Amino acid sequence: MKLSTFKKDLPASIVVFLVALPLCLGVALASGAPLLSGIISGIIGGIVVGFLSGSQTSVSGPAAGLAAVVLGSITQLGSFEIFLTAVMLSGVIQIIMGLFKGGIIANYIPSNVIKGLLAAIGIILILKQLPHAVGYDAVPEENFSFEETGGENTFSRLLRMINYITPGALIISVISILILICWDKTRMKKLGFLPSSLFVVIIGIVINSFFNHFVPALLIEQSHLVNLPPIDTGNLKAYIHFPDLSYFSNHNVYLIAFTIAIVASLETLLNVEAIDKIDPHKRETPTNRELIVQGIGNITAGLFGGIPITSVIVRSSVNINAGNATKLSAILHGILMLVSVIALGSVLNLIPLASLAAILLMTGYKLAKISLFKEMYKKGWQQFIPFVVTILAVVFTDLLIGVLIGLAVSIFYLLRSNFYNPFTLGKEKLSIGEIVKLELSDEVSFLNKASIRNTLWSIPQGSKVIIDATNSSFIDEDVLEIIDDFKITVAPERNIQLNILGLKKDYEHQDHIHFINVLDKETQLKLTPAHILDLLIEGNKRFRSGKSHEKDYRHQVNATSFGQNPMAVIISCIDSRTSPEIIFDAGIGDLLTIRIAGNIISPEILGSIELSVKEIGAKLIVVMGHSNCGAVNAAIEQLKDGNIGYITSKIENAVLLCDLEHKEISINRTEKIKKVTWYNVKNSISNILEESNYLNKKLSHNEVGIVGAYYDTNTAEVSFTDFIKKETAVAIEN
Repeated sequence: MKLSTFKKDLPASIVVFLVALPLCLGVALASGAPLLSGIISGIIGGIVVGFLSGSQTSVSGPAAGLAAVVLGSITQLGSFEIFLTAVMLSGVIQIIMGLFKGGIIANYIPSNVIKGLLAAIGIILILKQLPHAVGYDAVPEENFSFEETGGENTFSRLLRMINYITPGALIISVISILILICWDKTRMKKLGFLPSSLFVVIIGIVINSFFNHFVPALLIEQSHLVNLPPIDTGNLKAYIHFPDLSYFSNHNVYLIAFTIAIVASLETLLNVEAIDKIDPHKRETPTNRELIVQGIGNITAGLFGGIPITSVIVRSSVNINAGNATKLSAILHGILMLVSVIALGSVLNLIPLASLAAILLMTGYKLAKISLFKEMYKKGWQQFIPFVVTILAVVFTDLLIGVLIGLAVSIFYLLRSNFYNPFTLGKEKLSIGEIVKLELSDEVSFLNKASIRNTLWSIPQGSKVIIDATNSSFIDEDVLEIIDDFKITVAPERNIQLNILGLKKDYEHQDHIHFINVLDKETQLKLTPAHILDLLIEGNKRFRSGKSHEKDYRHQVNATSFGQNPMAVIISCIDSRTSPEIIFDAGIGDLLTIRIAGNIISPEILGSIELSVKEIGAKLIVVMGHSNCGAVNAAIEQLKDGNIGYITSKIENAVLLCDLEHKEISINRTEKIKKVTWYNVKNSISNILEESNYLNKKLSHNEVGIVGAYYDTNTAEVSFTDFIKKETAVAIEN
């Protein structure tokens, strides 16, 4: 405990205590238990559970979600004392659940369900507290069920409250809400020791006192104030019940204990998961420890006459909104509750329920903000529908049933998504032709076999197909059987060439390679320069998008070991960022690459190009420069040290052309390097065509194509010139 955190925790604990006190009484009343049993559970939830818990924000106590279970259990067992034995046993069961890591359940509750739960609690708070805000207090606090006593429900009570508006309560609630809204916009915010919620309670008492002395017509009657029953402190034993252990062997006691343990544990796990999400510091509650602590709390509650305890989302939300720093606020709220029973009854009974309603209305608004609905809607129907269903289910049933319904809808969408998206299907234009690629997802279950079968069986005859399971951690046996049927029967009958890659050894299946992504002589002869250029453009697109084709270099090495049939020869710079095979997403043997600083042309390089075309069959010549070229920059700087001059002298003409073009217009260094690079590319193409009669002849018969290219090292995009025509080859104006 530090002074800095104590300043936040103390006022927060007072606010939580003021909200929790009537709620404890309301839950006890709705449960058919003695009123003091609710207070006892609130004290234990604050002091015992608060001290042992690993959560810094959760506040425990009696919860409305267990009211129906408690009422039915007391009726079934016949006495409250026997019921207390079941409460003790439920605590033991919770401890066992925690020791066996039962808290892991919280990790499997989807975020959309948790957010739906929070929003639903916010809506319920608003719906349930509006009557109290106008002075209609006919229903016990924390009766969160939609159906209410006397045939009423939440909506009918809202309609009925119009006839029972208490002007004084309405004035206090309106003033309180305005204070809560405007608090952070005033200098009052600087009073760190006095949160707005506590100030609202004080103002409520002051205003009602003012009504009493000056405007009696607006005075709020005792029925609309906190009603803590009087307790004879000299005879506390008369109010405390103890468990009847003589029924310890009764099987009904164990059945009820198990029911309480399961329901209380689920509610606790749901609540701490939800509260962790709205914690401004995003602290994580150790769930297994929380189950053990809740178990200890319920054993203590059973021993001293309290009703079952869970983590309670309303009090926890109020705790966070009041600005608590540590779990000390929960502990102090329990101590305050204990003191109130003994000494503060007369003071607490001055608090208008309208003041507490205002606090809970603002808490509800913060839990169910419109921005939350917009955020979930933007995430798509798969997130939004389970979110909305959870809200409606919680509002119209109860917390636990509502969450289970929301969870069921979320699982439905998960299965639906898994059913429709077990793979991605795409087509890729490669040097060997168009490839159909079916890439399996991480988890492929038996639910996916129909969609996978329909997809494979619909592939046209004569296709080349790759089934890629590289990223799959699990594939169901039913799906493996479908793949086997396609490989053994369907593919051969339809002349489909099939590759199966990435199957794990656990499946007792091996990769199946029918074709290699390597150019053969027949395919090379069919390619045209224009088609090759399209393949380079498509390959660069795949490289830029991060969807490069799976090469399987091991098989490509074997396939090219006895020969090569490349489609293009690339003359590029030695720069490490412009490796042609990578930026064009090409396989082994697809490209012949000549790399020299500044992509300049020399007799040796020209001979290599001619050899590539005449003897090896390349049909496209690409001269490619790149941005931020060091050789071009050296030429601009007129660097000629050592043998560097052989390179820079070849680029000088491009520098002169750039200077001539921009002699009256100044350009920055980056733009100049780019323009000189393009000029240098065109000059290199001119050198090729001026000095090679063989290539000129091939160009004139359209047997070979030649283009210039520019690789942008910032975007990874390659830009190309149009094909160079023979009649313009020397001038290269375009």
